[in-house]
Amino acid sequence: MLSLCSFKSGKVVIVLSGRYAGRKAIVVKASDEGNAEKKYGHALVAGIDRYPKRIFKAMKKSKQDKKTKIKPFVKSLNYNHIMPTRYSVDFDLKKEDVKTSPDAMKATKKALKVKFEKAFKEQKDPKGDRKAAGVSYFYQKLRF
Repeated sequence: MLSLCSFKSGKVVIVLSGRYAGRKAIVVKASDEGNAEKKYGHALVAGIDRYPKRIFKAMKKSKQDKKTKIKPFVKSLNYNHIMPTRYSVDFDLKKEDVKTSPDAMKATKKALKVKFEKAFKEQKDPKGDRKAAGVSYFYQKLRF
């Protein structure tokens, strides 16, 4: 089992198996000991299912807006199915904001979409700032 201290809130992880394999996500809440329904260590993660595409200065504003669309996902994953990275981000994702009930999932994804797109457009230069480097890494699609 991985060390439990590496899964803290705000940590960027890579999903290793399942529908979202190869996608990056942020740990919202980590549960080391498990709970009544899941007796294993797991984490609630919010990540990017569809990454933003590359944009250029020469593109029109409307085209840039279309290319920066993001599709989020929310999932509870076993620790064995996620790999921590050295990056962490400073998003204000709270357990209360990320609801996993089926009826509230649509509203949660819409709120995450707005939050992720806003943070993507307001990225800073990652040189010298650890949190900015984490945000920059989070928005890059994995190539393998």
